[in-house]
Amino acid sequence: MALVDDVKALIEGALPGSTAEVIDEGGGDHLRVNVTASQFEGMSRLEQHRLVKNALRGRSDTGELHSLSIKTSVPE
Repeated sequence: MALVDDVKALIEGALPGSTAEVIDEGGGDHLRVNVTASQFEGMSRLEQHRLVKNALRGRSDTGELHSLSIKTSVPE
């Protein structure tokens, strides 16, 4: 569960005011994240996903995070 908590903290730290829901989809290294952030306003989905991936670069570079599914949205 430590990786789930770390991923949530990294995303929310990189995108102040965002909310991140992190779900372990198996094995502890396959995660799904749902991120809502006002910073995504006016950005393409690709740009939004890049922001999330950049926040997690350290975890994926080490191999600790093997698979990541990302869903992004702007607050209503």
